[in-house]
Amino acid sequence: MKRQKPFSRIVFGGASALAITLSAPALAQETTPETTPPAAAQPANSDSDLKLGSITVTATRREESAQDVPMAIQAFSEDTLNQLNINSVEDLTTVVPGFSVSQSYQGVPTYTLRGIGFNTINLSATSTVGTYVDEVAYPYPFMNSGPVFDVSRVEVLKGPQGTLFGRNTTAGLINVVTNKPVDEFQAMAKAEVGNYDTWNLEGMVNLPISETVQARFAIRSENSDKGWQRSMSRPDEDRGTVDKLGFRAALALQPTDKLDVNLSYNGWINKSDTIAAQGIGLTPSTDPTFIVPGTSGPSSTAGFNAPGLIAFLQNNRPSSSKDADWVPYNVRSQTIGGVPGMTDDNKEDSTFHAFRAGINYTFDNDLTLVSLTGYNKLEREAILDFSGAPYQILNQDIDGEIKSFSQELRLEGQTDRINWLVGAYYGKDETVDTNRTMLRDNANSNFISTAAYLLTVNPAALGFDPATVGPLVAFVNRDPETGLPYTAAELLNSFQTYRDSGDFETTTQSIFANIDWEITPEFSLTTGLRYTEDKQNYVGCSADVNGSMQPNVNVFNRVFFTGIYGLSAPPPALQENGCNTYDVATNTFGPVTSSTKEDNVSWRIVGNWTPRDNMLLFASVTQGYKSASTPVNAASKSEQNAPATQEGLLAYEVGMKAQFFNQRLQSNSSFFFYDYEDKQVASFFPDPIYRALSRLQNVPKSEAYGFETELTWLINENLTAMGGVTLLQTEIKEFDTSDSFGLPTSRAGDPFLYSPETSLSLALLYDRPVTDRYGLRGSLSGRWQSDSTAGNPDDPLYDIDSYGVLNGSIGLYTLNDTWEFSIWGQNLTDEYYTQQVTTNANVVVRYGSKPRTYGAALTYRF
Repeated sequence: MKRQKPFSRIVFGGASALAITLSAPALAQETTPETTPPAAAQPANSDSDLKLGSITVTATRREESAQDVPMAIQAFSEDTLNQLNINSVEDLTTVVPGFSVSQSYQGVPTYTLRGIGFNTINLSATSTVGTYVDEVAYPYPFMNSGPVFDVSRVEVLKGPQGTLFGRNTTAGLINVVTNKPVDEFQAMAKAEVGNYDTWNLEGMVNLPISETVQARFAIRSENSDKGWQRSMSRPDEDRGTVDKLGFRAALALQPTDKLDVNLSYNGWINKSDTIAAQGIGLTPSTDPTFIVPGTSGPSSTAGFNAPGLIAFLQNNRPSSSKDADWVPYNVRSQTIGGVPGMTDDNKEDSTFHAFRAGINYTFDNDLTLVSLTGYNKLEREAILDFSGAPYQILNQDIDGEIKSFSQELRLEGQTDRINWLVGAYYGKDETVDTNRTMLRDNANSNFISTAAYLLTVNPAALGFDPATVGPLVAFVNRDPETGLPYTAAELLNSFQTYRDSGDFETTTQSIFANIDWEITPEFSLTTGLRYTEDKQNYVGCSADVNGSMQPNVNVFNRVFFTGIYGLSAPPPALQENGCNTYDVATNTFGPVTSSTKEDNVSWRIVGNWTPRDNMLLFASVTQGYKSASTPVNAASKSEQNAPATQEGLLAYEVGMKAQFFNQRLQSNSSFFFYDYEDKQVASFFPDPIYRALSRLQNVPKSEAYGFETELTWLINENLTAMGGVTLLQTEIKEFDTSDSFGLPTSRAGDPFLYSPETSLSLALLYDRPVTDRYGLRGSLSGRWQSDSTAGNPDDPLYDIDSYGVLNGSIGLYTLNDTWEFSIWGQNLTDEYYTQQVTTNANVVVRYGSKPRTYGAALTYRF
């Protein structure tokens, strides 16, 4: 399904919305001018006194109202986040149309904003959407796996971000701003209960230690003791329990009236279940009904599916969020050919620690020197089942670690008409990304191990002349440790487990400058520039585990490589626990190494005009980049672990931010066009043994364009409505690659992944006193998105159908804000929708939405 819609659809939809909002000023003239004192016009409590509040943001690295920033921004206050029950980055999809989060089968989230995303499973990969906590980069998405709590606001910046923030991104960024210590005592305790045996606890205490020292401590635990997924073959088994703990400590010091020091520590622990997949079909290479292009029959691999697998997939189509399946523990834990099984539970065992030091010093001439230091450490262990069926098609044992250091220095100043800053940034990351895979029932591995055995007993069955290939087979069919021929059992039980690993050392350093020029009181110009140099050193491979890969690699791979590449001698034998990734150029198995060094210049020019009070028009051109990326693949050949070069995005945007009807209606709208070069995507290249192998590639030319609008309406003093619409078109313009059978194909005309053409959000917030002591507040929020794709748009198995989600809450509270009791529900209609579709090379699997959840909460403030 290739989606092609005319540009006029975007223009018409956007122009209609703008026409409606631009017609408002004439109506607004009938209202009382803002400069008129409220008491002179209407009674103090009349509707004419109502105005929308402003949210202060730091999108330009200084504090200002979001309505004064010439950029597409959505910002949410602490009250709004709490009322809408937003407790994670993923929850932001409720209120930010055009933003999506999909979980890869390795549990790493993929963020997509305005169609710009990077679909990867790797812990070691950075995102097109940057995430920051108090302006310190969390460059790897898995770092956001803990709870979000005690937050002052969240800012979502749309479009390339490179001139002001240290880690370049092509889609945008999310900046989470936590509550800072203040000079008064505060404390809060909160308890929640809900379905699936949910019990959450949260607490905060703020201590004014002295006139110049304040401290704040916060903690949140999230627990669900009953899983929301159930096994379709063993209904008494479930998955999906939650066990998370987040904690924060912050210290603020003011040694002098010119010096501010802010120190903080953030951390989380996650011991939740990993999520199981839903099997929905077979891949083309394992489907016995699929005719391989250019042939008259199915792939040879299709005859090696696990007994009963096809019938299971046909008779157990998932029909709800809860339906899933995974291999039984007694199978997963078994030793295979001397290789231990996976005896731990299907759970996360991950920890994260983040340290931040912010120092601000103001000189006598109003210059401010800012130092921002960050250090993050992530450790992850996890057991995953990616089979989608009660067979050991693919299980993984994840082991990873990331150490990330950053240092930023900037000097800020201003004159009557100029705000400026200059600075430098340095970041260094050390990453280990490792996983061990077990695939006892995988059709692909079973085919290879059987073929290795047939080479030794009946090579004619594989199309070889026994007289020709016999001497070569006799030469390679030797265990390098014992010198003895492999037994039939060793050959047939090979390729049951292997280990993929990648070690990375990444550095980024940059210098930057930004100037805001007030040319006239109504017109200003902003120019920003950043020069960045990125380096990455990588070493990694796929490797044998305790001899499991040796029989098939030493027999099957060596025979095929020798014949296909016309070698005078086969490659040296694979040693136990050695790398089995083959390098054609050197004719050896071994680790893959690479070093990338790239630089770029990010820049932004934006003009903004204020034709009247409470209206801002802006036009911008922005160039952004995302650094090179190297995958951690199950790599049979070294090309699979080659890096993709940096991608670049040139963004054109025009927009309007305005308030009407005496600041009771706020409308922010923009048109955008993205000229996208070298987009990083996962793809295939032809291989003589496996037909096709996966790797990262750069798409030479792509584009995205669209319109979005965000409306906030203060209907009366008790009711506020918030809504947003994103209309989007994405298209690959040039990309010649290979399909999953290694055949040449063009993906020109394809849409981007996870990029619906239409996204909507709507929220109603209600708050009013009901007595002289109590108040009632409630919320109703929802989102809807149209169809999109998670993979090949020509394959309906990868379709993501349109869906909508509805959430709500209602609570009673004391007007002095001492306590509040509320009930809440998420996905109230129990909508079953798709978050991701992918493949384990045997079964196409889906990851579905969470079902309806609901609960009650009691909050007490001291």
